[in-house]
Amino acid sequence: MGFARTCAVALVGVEGVVVEVQADLEPGVAAFTLVGLPDKSLSESRDRVRAAVVNSGGEWPQKKLTVGLSPASVPKGGSGFDLAVACAVLGAAERIDPRVLADIVMIGELGLDGRVRPVRGVLPAVLAAATAGYEQVVVPESAAAEAALVPGVSVLGVRSLRQLVAVLADEPVPEEDPDEAGRPDPLLAGLRMPGTGEATGMGTAHPDQEHDLADVVGQRSARTAVEVAAAGGHHLFLEGPPGAGKTMLAERLPAVLPRLCREESLEVTAVHSVAGLLPPGKPLIDVPPYCAPHHSATMQSLVGGGAGVARPGAVSLAHRGVLFLDETPEFGSRVLDALRQPLEAGHVVIARSAGVVRFPARFLMVLAANPCPCGRFSLRDALCDCSPSAVRRYQARLSGPLLDRVDLRVEVDPVSRAELAHRGPGGESTRTVSDRVRAARERAAARLAGTPWRTNSEVPGRELRHRWHAAVGAMDEAERNLERGTLTARGLDRVLRVAWTVADLVGHDRPDATDVALALQLRTGVPRGVPMAIGALT
Repeated sequence: MGFARTCAVALVGVEGVVVEVQADLEPGVAAFTLVGLPDKSLSESRDRVRAAVVNSGGEWPQKKLTVGLSPASVPKGGSGFDLAVACAVLGAAERIDPRVLADIVMIGELGLDGRVRPVRGVLPAVLAAATAGYEQVVVPESAAAEAALVPGVSVLGVRSLRQLVAVLADEPVPEEDPDEAGRPDPLLAGLRMPGTGEATGMGTAHPDQEHDLADVVGQRSARTAVEVAAAGGHHLFLEGPPGAGKTMLAERLPAVLPRLCREESLEVTAVHSVAGLLPPGKPLIDVPPYCAPHHSATMQSLVGGGAGVARPGAVSLAHRGVLFLDETPEFGSRVLDALRQPLEAGHVVIARSAGVVRFPARFLMVLAANPCPCGRFSLRDALCDCSPSAVRRYQARLSGPLLDRVDLRVEVDPVSRAELAHRGPGGESTRTVSDRVRAARERAAARLAGTPWRTNSEVPGRELRHRWHAAVGAMDEAERNLERGTLTARGLDRVLRVAWTVADLVGHDRPDATDVALALQLRTGVPRGVPMAIGALT
């Protein structure tokens, strides 16, 4: 009887569970049995592994073969177990020393010709292996850079099963035939799911010259709101007629945000790796992601889910970045209301019959909407074609509880002919605004050091009221709004959070009456007699 074991990783959401892959050979009729709660794609690995071993020059054992995946209670799916199953079988057949395999984690899909293909979720799988104490990992060659992001782990990237067997058996490593120059590498296809290209609006932000805030004409209030949103991580609602610049402002917001730190980059990269959105050749995402789903998106595509094991949705793909919902009233009411929990908690929990999955979802949400179905309700000199009841129904599609979670609400006015024809210096550039945002974030980080919070939007209202006080009398006007019923208790806390962000932007030690007045104006849209530009307050 021959026995060997090695390890692989089963992904549950963006978290991994190390699975021991055991192979047992016994005398009897040749058969291949796979046990351990595998799904359909994993059950098909029997045929892939057998063909890969034979086409790699190996001999398939003609005995009763049983491959077990332990722990058997954890659901397992995907083709990433192929490499571990093949090596466990070869170890049981004594082609490889079983002692060499015991402490190695193997991740990869096998082609019928023995080539090792990449799979989604390599980074979270290697993170799980490192957390479990494993120091050696074997991955596809094209995913080696992604796996190498995890410190303290020795990564071996292989292109074929023949190469891996030679390395483990201490034999000369064969050279694989290189692909023809100029032809796409078919092995990279496993890194991206169909329908997740750049045209889907689910890529990452690239702060370049094509998306500069200086291109936005006018919109002084909206530009200030974008700056405050970026500095404090506050959600933003832009309402205005078509063509006023709502989408332009949202597209330029990711470039204003600071670049991701190492920990945040690993979080974002892990989510995009599981979703199949990690672009080949760029293993680490270090800029805030930008996700703009169409208004026909379903609840599962927005918050996550799907058949079988749940996959991350748009709220998780926008983790540490921007989620832009253009034409927000056109989204389904149930879809929008599903955003309430991740907006408050910073994560989304999806319960399915196959298990419970938790995805990170701490994003900056930007909502954009027209004032009415025709879009001309707020224009002074244009005739709105919508009846009052149609306007009310259209605006009522955004529920009060959802809007109560939005810190900043700004009306975007139409651009005048004089503003378009103006040839003088325009508004501030992205670089200028991002420098102020970065400085404000540094002030907030110094104040919040030693706490679990990073930005002002994350700090609970109770902590703000008891640990970090505003200036004496600064909150009087906001408290009067609470007494009148124009602000809820949650709204009062959010005004205080925004006031702290404004204070960080202008360099104040604590919010004063002017900072709170600007926060109230950005929250309610009612003029408070303060300049709507951060530069004018410094």
